[in-house]
Amino acid sequence: MKALLVCEYREGKLLDSTYELQAFAGQLGADSAMVLIGSEAQAPKFNGKVYLADAGKYGEYNPDQHKKLVLEAVAKENPDYIVFSHSSYGWDLAPRVAAALKTGQISEIVAIVDGKFEVTCCNAKMRRAVTPKTARTVLTIQAGAFSFTGEPHGSPQLEKLELADSASNVEFIGYEAAEQRDVDLTRAEVIVSAGRGIGKKDNVPVIAALAKALGGELGASRPVVDAGWIEHSHQVGTTGQTVSPKLYVACGISGAIQHLAGMKKADFIVAINKDRDAPIGEVADVLVVADVMQFVPAFTAKCAK
Repeated sequence: MKALLVCEYREGKLLDSTYELQAFAGQLGADSAMVLIGSEAQAPKFNGKVYLADAGKYGEYNPDQHKKLVLEAVAKENPDYIVFSHSSYGWDLAPRVAAALKTGQISEIVAIVDGKFEVTCCNAKMRRAVTPKTARTVLTIQAGAFSFTGEPHGSPQLEKLELADSASNVEFIGYEAAEQRDVDLTRAEVIVSAGRGIGKKDNVPVIAALAKALGGELGASRPVVDAGWIEHSHQVGTTGQTVSPKLYVACGISGAIQHLAGMKKADFIVAINKDRDAPIGEVADVLVVADVMQFVPAFTAKCAK
C-alpha cells in the first residue's frame, strides 16, 4: 500500500501539517512519498522520496498548476491514496485531483478504526466509518487528528518536478491578512471557554466571570458561536483560533476533534463536564465531573477570594 502526501508551503515555510500527514500514513501502515511545491531549503525531514517543484516558478498556490504537478507525482509513484490536509489548500486542490483521476474522495478524516476511515457527522457529535469504493482514493485529514510524536528527522530523496507547459491564466499575488479580531486569544495565557453544555445564552456571563477571576479571556466552542451566544472572535478550533495558553478551562465542551485541534497545545487543561466519558477528558490534565452551572459559580467565588 502506498500513500502520496501533499505538503503545504506558505510564505516561504513548510507547514507543520506535513508531519501530521506522515503520522496518518504511519497509522495507515502505508509506504509514503511526498509532494512539495516549495523550496529545497524547506524540504521535509523525511527518509523517503520527495517530489519537489519550485514555488518561485509555480507559485505558492495556483490551482491549475499545482493539480498538474500532483498528477505528475501520482503518475510516477502510482499510490493507492493521495492525502491532503483538510485546510483551505486541501479543500480546493483535493477535489480537483480526484476529478482529474476519476476517483473517490473522503474528506475530513479524524481516525482510522479497523481499516476504515472515520469522519464526523451531526455537527461533529457522531462519527461514521467510511470505506472507499475506488481502487485509488483522495483523502483529506482533519488538523490535529493525527499527531506526530517526537522530532522530525531524515534526509529526503529529492526528485524535481517540471511541467512541459508552465503557462497559466492564474497568478499567485500573495496573502491578505484577516480582519482584526476583537479578541486575540493567541496571546492569552489563560482562556476559559464555554461550550454547549452551559445550557443557554443567559449563562455566558457565569463563564465570563470565571475568566475574569482567573485573569484570562473568554473563549467558545463552535456550537456556542453558531447559536449566536458568543461572537466568532472568541471561537477556539480549526474554524476559529488556535491557541496555546498556560491554562485552558473548558466548560461544558464535549471535545469534538475540531475544537481539540485548536487548544490541545495548552500547557494545562481543566475540563468541567458532567459526562466522564466526554472526549475532552482524553486531553485534560484535570477532569471535573460536575454540572457546569453548579460548579463554576462556586469555583469563581473561591478564585475571587
